[in-house]
Amino acid sequence: MTILVTGATGHVGGELVRRLTAAGHPVRAMTRRPSEARLPQGAEAVYGDADDPASLDAAFAGAGGAFLMSAQGVGTAPGPTHDIALADAAERAGVRRVAKLSVLDGGTGTDVIARWHAAAEAAVTNRDWSWTLLRPGRFMSNALQWAGQLSAGDEVRIPFADRPAASIDPADLAEIAALALTTDDHAGATHELSGPQSLTPVEELAVLADVLHRDLRAVPLPPEAARAGMERYGFPAEVVDAIMHRTLGGDRGAEVLPTAEKLLGRPPRTFAQWAAIHAHAFLK
Repeated sequence: MTILVTGATGHVGGELVRRLTAAGHPVRAMTRRPSEARLPQGAEAVYGDADDPASLDAAFAGAGGAFLMSAQGVGTAPGPTHDIALADAAERAGVRRVAKLSVLDGGTGTDVIARWHAAAEAAVTNRDWSWTLLRPGRFMSNALQWAGQLSAGDEVRIPFADRPAASIDPADLAEIAALALTTDDHAGATHELSGPQSLTPVEELAVLADVLHRDLRAVPLPPEAARAGMERYGFPAEVVDAIMHRTLGGDRGAEVLPTAEKLLGRPPRTFAQWAAIHAHAFLK
């Protein structure tokens, strides 16, 4: 069965393509820039853009399984148009098994973020195929956002610096996605996922400092600066309000969940293990 991987050059999609091809599965890797994609042997790069339905039909043609994810920002459209377009294309192509990358809590709640993800998940679960929802919290790879600052010095300006999260390694998430796409054991399942320990960004930076043998210093940004940064980036006001409330008003995402270890049959990777593998990304 050919498996189509959307977001194939991203942190999760890229790991999934490598895992599936290593196991001998035919893989079609969808990207908006296939000529630039660096893929392992056995993966076919195909063009696909969620704003171009014809390209999606060509990308999904002949696929029996699909990994669906979208980087469309909440609030950039009236609803999750990219998620719906991907699911529509998969259905037209006759895909029979789908794993959907969602977020922790999915559509639980009433704010704009909850409404968006409820619609995105429904685009997958309201169809006649085998589906699995993957709901991770924070990714360890979010730390790669610090690479630019670390190339210039040893200080990192960090918003929400004291807010803990049980971050997950995208490679572990990709391994779970591969299980969902290549076995029948996860049909109709919703997996809420975390890593093995709860750390604040400041604590993650300290771990990274040990791995890199550098004296790194965190510069926590006040909430007002985090809000201003999101507004400058173009986040709609309703989305900014929801992010601020979710981040400062509770500790959801900080709990270590047992699901990943149960599914992987081993403990998920720690942040220190992730940092050691990706240390090259932070070198000056």
